[in-house]
Amino acid sequence: MIDAIEIIRRYYDPSSRQYQLLIEHSRQVADLAVKLAQRKPELGIDIDFLREAAMLHDIGIFRTNAPGIDCHGDLPYLQHGVEGRKILDALGMYRHGLVCERHIGAGLTAQEIIDQNLPLEPRDMLPETLEEKLVTYADNFYSKSRIAKARPLQTVLDGMAKFGAGTMERMHEMVELFGSPDGLDS
Repeated sequence: MIDAIEIIRRYYDPSSRQYQLLIEHSRQVADLAVKLAQRKPELGIDIDFLREAAMLHDIGIFRTNAPGIDCHGDLPYLQHGVEGRKILDALGMYRHGLVCERHIGAGLTAQEIIDQNLPLEPRDMLPETLEEKLVTYADNFYSKSRIAKARPLQTVLDGMAKFGAGTMERMHEMVELFGSPDGLDS
C-alpha cells in the first residue's frame, strides 16, 4: 500500500492553504468513494487502491491557474487531470495516473472536448474501471473552494446538465451503479 499523503508532500508545502484544501477535498472524496464501495461488496472494488487513487486524483492542481484554491501555475485548471497522470506515471503509478486523467466531470470524450472548445488534447478520457468511475462520481459531490458537506445528488445532476447528453448519460450510469450518496457524509 502506498502513502498518498507522503506523495502529495513531495509537491505541496504542508503549511500552505493549497495543501490543506487538497487534502481535505481528497479525504472527502476518498471517504465517500469507500462508503459507496462498501455498500456494494458484490462489485469487488479494490478498496485500498480506491482510497489511494481518490487521495491522489487532484495531485496535478498545483500546475494550473486556479487562484481561488491558491493554485498559481500556468495551465488551465481542466488540465489538472492530465498533469496528475504525468506526475504519477513518472512515479510508476500508472493505474493511479489513469484515475487522475479520467476523473474530470463524468469523463470526457474527444468530441465533447472539441464541441465545448476545452483546453485539452481531443481524445477520450473516460473512466473505465469501477475504481475510476467511483472516484469520478464521488469527486462531483465536493468542492475544493468550499469545504462542506456533500452536495445533494440532484444539485450535482442539475449542475452537470449543461455539459450535454453524454455527460448526463454517464452520470446516470454511475448513479445506477453506485447509488445515491445522499446522507452518507452525515
